[in-house]
Amino acid sequence: MRGELCVGVGSLLSLVSVLLMIFVHVGQINTSNVPRNVYMAKVNVSAYGDALSFAIAPDPVFGLYTDNASAPLQAAAGLRQIYKFGIYSHCAYLNDTAGRCGNQTIGDQFKPYEAITTDMSANWSIFTQSFIPDSTFRDSKFLGHNSKAAYWMLLLGLLCAAAAFITGVAKHNMTFLVSTLFAIAGSLLLLIGASIWTVIIQRAANINDLPVHSHSGDQSVPLGIVVSLGPGLLLTWAAFACLVASVIPYMIRCCTFR
Repeated sequence: MRGELCVGVGSLLSLVSVLLMIFVHVGQINTSNVPRNVYMAKVNVSAYGDALSFAIAPDPVFGLYTDNASAPLQAAAGLRQIYKFGIYSHCAYLNDTAGRCGNQTIGDQFKPYEAITTDMSANWSIFTQSFIPDSTFRDSKFLGHNSKAAYWMLLLGLLCAAAAFITGVAKHNMTFLVSTLFAIAGSLLLLIGASIWTVIIQRAANINDLPVHSHSGDQSVPLGIVVSLGPGLLLTWAAFACLVASVIPYMIRCCTFR
């Protein structure tokens, strides 16, 4: 393999990793087309109202959801249908396009239970506290702390990937060595960040299987809250794979450059 090809392949892979992570970082900063469709985790609560109706029948469920897409978040203005969480903010949607995002915060914490209950009116928020059993989904401290730690891993991983790309351009054995080290460090950081997000989403998704029983206890339906991973996490794993792959051509060029 010619040296120029090694450099080109390594630089291309590290650049792709950088671009993928940039997409991850813009997820859920607003409701425009690209950010709206990039998120780390999604919480669908569209069926939660039906579960409540089943559990408290024949009493009706009024005022749980809002039909105002512009209503502020975490202000008891009403539950939305879908919540999507990025690493700087979360957004809530009435449908595929109509929604609103919360304030942007560096390393915004993944706290789905807090996000939905603070949108509910006080009576439904109190009821939900006793209705949803203790689970990882409710453990805002655990989910928030780990998602915050994952943010820093992903940010540092992005910076290392960018440094690997920049230093790999110069034709010098020392810069090839530096780019190799940056690619290795970035790969480890992205691996840690992606792994943390994968674990916390999977653990929060345990709520997907929780049932709701009728008054008599002889019937049950799903709770109506479904947690799933999003494209942002898949992009993160893809960025990790690209950066790992870039280590090989960088290392080959480092060892063979004269």
